[in-house]
Amino acid sequence: MTKNHLFLQKKLAVVSVIVTACYAATIGAHTAGATLDPAGNKATFTALARVTCFDDGNGPADNLVARIRDNSPPIPGMFISLQLLKGSKAISVTDTTPGDAQFSQQVSLQGGNGTYFMMADKTIAGARDFEVDWHCMTANQVHTGTDIVVDQFQ
Repeated sequence: MTKNHLFLQKKLAVVSVIVTACYAATIGAHTAGATLDPAGNKATFTALARVTCFDDGNGPADNLVARIRDNSPPIPGMFISLQLLKGSKAISVTDTTPGDAQFSQQVSLQGGNGTYFMMADKTIAGARDFEVDWHCMTANQVHTGTDIVVDQFQ
């Protein structure tokens, strides 16, 4: 019974992220949230998504910008981080003040059009409510085509 409950929790979390991402995409913003490690027992819990940047008529993508926010109360030693990867380039940012309602600083990875990997993880076991905000931008910092597919949430 517990195994089925955990399976259902994982599926609901993935569906929540996808629905939120799709809803956000329809209103022009790209922000989604979920709970990393909803059971609170897996320090290695990781969310992985592919973000595709493309020319939607505003111009070709130059870079992907993103930031992360930890909405949970502070716990000593508990931080969430966001990594962006494309080809042989990578960048990372950490929300160093959990629960303050502020996003981390924004990071940018220059990789042009194509698929970027975006990964969120945390430092120790425990459930963390978080949000990620991401946008594909042209060289002139104009928002351009941005799609997302969630590959892993476990």
